[in-house]
Amino acid sequence: MQVIRVGVVGVGHLGQHHARNYSEMEGCQLVGVADIDHKAATRVASAHRCQAFFDFRQLIGQVDAVSVVVPTVQHYDVARAFLEAGIHVLVEKPITSTIVEARALIDIARRRNLILQVGHIERFNAAIIKLQEVLTRPGFIESHRLGPYDPRVRDVGVVLDLMIHDIDIILQIVRSPIVSIDAVGVPILSPREDIANARIKFQNGCTANLTVSRVTPNRMRKIRIFQPNTYVSVDYMKQAMEIYQTVEIKDAREGEPQAQIVRKRLRLKKEEPLRRELVHFVSCVREGSQPAVTGEHGQNALEVAIRVVEQIQQRQALESLSEHEPAS
Repeated sequence: MQVIRVGVVGVGHLGQHHARNYSEMEGCQLVGVADIDHKAATRVASAHRCQAFFDFRQLIGQVDAVSVVVPTVQHYDVARAFLEAGIHVLVEKPITSTIVEARALIDIARRRNLILQVGHIERFNAAIIKLQEVLTRPGFIESHRLGPYDPRVRDVGVVLDLMIHDIDIILQIVRSPIVSIDAVGVPILSPREDIANARIKFQNGCTANLTVSRVTPNRMRKIRIFQPNTYVSVDYMKQAMEIYQTVEIKDAREGEPQAQIVRKRLRLKKEEPLRRELVHFVSCVREGSQPAVTGEHGQNALEVAIRVVEQIQQRQALESLSEHEPAS
C-alpha cells in the first residue's frame, strides 16, 4: 500500500482531531502540523510524534495531501497555496468565504488534476449513509441544528457555521433546482445572525424548513424527511434512524382505520464521521478517484447559504429603516 504523507494546517478544536485520526490511520504518515499558535502546534505535534511548523508553507514539498482547518476567511489563501504546489487538499466547510474564491480553487484543482474535498462531515454520518437506501420521493424536510454559543466561531454567522451542514445534505437528498428561499435571522450574542430559519422550495415540489441556533442551551442535530407513506427521522449526534411507515390493515372493518403506522428502529454501526471522512480523502488521493464531497458540492452549499444570509441582511436593513422612518 502506498503511504500518503499528510499535514494539518490549523490545530484548534477541530484540527487537532484531524491530526489524531491521520496519526492512527493505516497507510498514512502524519508528517507535521502547522499553526501560528506555537504552543498549540508544539503540543499536538508532540502528542502525535510529528513535526511542528509555525508557517503552513513549510509543509509544501513534504506532504502529498493536507487538511486545511483554519478560519473560513483564510481557507482560500491556504488551500490555493497547496493546490498550486501540486498538493491534494481537504478544506473544512464552508469551502471559502465567497463564490469567486470557491470557483478559483475548483479551477486550480481541475487544471492540476488534484483532489479538492470539502469537509461536509455529515455526509459520513452512519445514519445519513443509510438514509440514501430508504429515500424515495421526499416532499417535506425539516431540520434542527441547535446548540450553545461557541466564542471560538467569530468570522461567520450561524448560517455559514451550522445551517450549511443541512443545506448540503438537503441538496443531495432533493437534487432539484431551488425555486425560492424565505429566510429570517437575528443576532443575539454576536454582530451576525445567531438564530436563523430558512424555508427552501424546490422545483420538484419538495419544501425544506431549516432552523439553526447557536444560543440554545441544549444541543440538537436532527433531520426529518416526509415522503409517500414514510416518515424518516435521523439523529446526527446519536447516528440513529427511525422509520415510520403506513401499513395496510388486512381485514379491516368498514369505518375503522385501513392502515396503521409502524415504527422501525435501524441498528447502525457507529463510527466517528471525521475518521470516515479522512479515510475517504486519503483513499481518493491514493487511487486518484473523485471524492464524495467535491469542490462543486461545497460551492453549491455555499451559494445557497450566501443567499440565505443576504436575505436575512436585507430583511434586517428594511426593518431598521422602517424603525427610523418619521411617523406620518
